[in-house]
Amino acid sequence: MLMTTDLESALAELDMKIGDKLGVSPWITVEQSDIDDFARVTRDMDPMHIDPEWCATSGPFPTTIAFGFLTMSFITHMSHAARPWPGGVYALNYGFDRLRFIAPVPVGSRIRGHFTLSAAEGRPDGSVKTVTDVTIQIEGQEKPALTGQWLGVFYPPSIQRKLVA
Repeated sequence: MLMTTDLESALAELDMKIGDKLGVSPWITVEQSDIDDFARVTRDMDPMHIDPEWCATSGPFPTTIAFGFLTMSFITHMSHAARPWPGGVYALNYGFDRLRFIAPVPVGSRIRGHFTLSAAEGRPDGSVKTVTDVTIQIEGQEKPALTGQWLGVFYPPSIQRKLVA
């Protein structure tokens, strides 16, 4: 386990501090073409997401809505847009401790991500396991689309080596 000073040094190299608001991404408009492409790739042809006519007459919402997993899949892009990583830093997605889909994202909505570093832990190899609180906001809505705790492993340039899958 890294000592506190080693963790502090690694976080300094990553330009992060626990409790830091890492940033807010620009708005992204969720288009029907995004939803349709996601449906094709995931082979999920649920009419609630891809059939506006069905939604208008039979659906639980008057228009199509984004897949929750599509909304989630924007997180990496949003995090990079919210705050570019320092040069040479490499990170791996480690998953989520908690992820909740709070409100549907109607087609044509604009969404953006809010990111805060809530915890970090040094690992024996010098990498840093992080917990980032994520909220995806829907423009003009009180409830967020998504909240979660995103786990990552950051490799500062000083400790990088060839990663073996």
